[in-house]
Amino acid sequence: MLKLIPDQTKFDFMRWHKLAIAISAIGMILTVVLLFTEGLNLGTDFAGGVLMEVQTPKAKNLSGLRADLDTLDLGHINLQQLGNEDQVLIRLGQQKGEDGLQRAIQAVKDKIGEGAEYRRVEFVGPQVGNELIKKGIWAVILSSVGILGFVMFRFRWEFGLCSVIALLHDALLTIGLFTITRAEFDLSTLAAVLMIGGYSINDTVVVFDRVREMMRKYRKMPLPELFNLSINATLSRTVLTGGTAILALLALWFLGGAVIRGFVGALIWGIVVGTYSSVFVATPMLLYLGLKEEHKQRLGLSDIKV
Repeated sequence: MLKLIPDQTKFDFMRWHKLAIAISAIGMILTVVLLFTEGLNLGTDFAGGVLMEVQTPKAKNLSGLRADLDTLDLGHINLQQLGNEDQVLIRLGQQKGEDGLQRAIQAVKDKIGEGAEYRRVEFVGPQVGNELIKKGIWAVILSSVGILGFVMFRFRWEFGLCSVIALLHDALLTIGLFTITRAEFDLSTLAAVLMIGGYSINDTVVVFDRVREMMRKYRKMPLPELFNLSINATLSRTVLTGGTAILALLALWFLGGAVIRGFVGALIWGIVVGTYSSVFVATPMLLYLGLKEEHKQRLGLSDIKV
């Protein structure tokens, strides 16, 4: 039988954990600095702009229409097909002043041509974007608190705190990717960040569960060695789960079109970072948050015999 990962791997992950944690800390600090200095390239959902729902006389090729509209030099333009092939939703970014807004709308209408029916032309103000940003931040905070409570209940407070640190690490590094690449950050990207948190915490809990199992089995084993054993025991599952998810996302990246490319790109990067954090951030951080060699007694396992 062909196996990508052997059953009994013995990689010394803990040997590199200090370097990995240092790199992660630098990445998180750099992301925060870039957020305050450069900011994100916010899409229409957050920064405001114009939504135009258009029904054309005949089906339009989105790639060709996007290329035509890009020649107008109106900033980033997002196109999405609605149901039938002759219905298109166009998102224009914020324009300068009321005159600039009207000129942009008229330029789009001229480029599309006669015979089109404009079912909806709406202006999205910046105040709506600010409200969405606040709700997005609250979504991340409340999900982190929920995860912290669940993992603390399921394991101990050290495990819960480490899982939240890994979650924030993954979210920050994903946002950092968008600050560096200047790719558009919109509601779909925010949804991707929340999905990454769910994937990452699932991977982390699997490793933590194996750590607890090894604690019961090897009561005298030093914690770094025990962590290595636990990570290696779940390595095959971690690599195969992440690998198959990335394969599916790569298909969406190449075949799904430009509309979902930002969402898919965020997920691909997030799965890579989430897998990395489960191994090199969440588990090693247990050494620095109070989990000591007397963990069997602290976990109430002193009566377990091996």
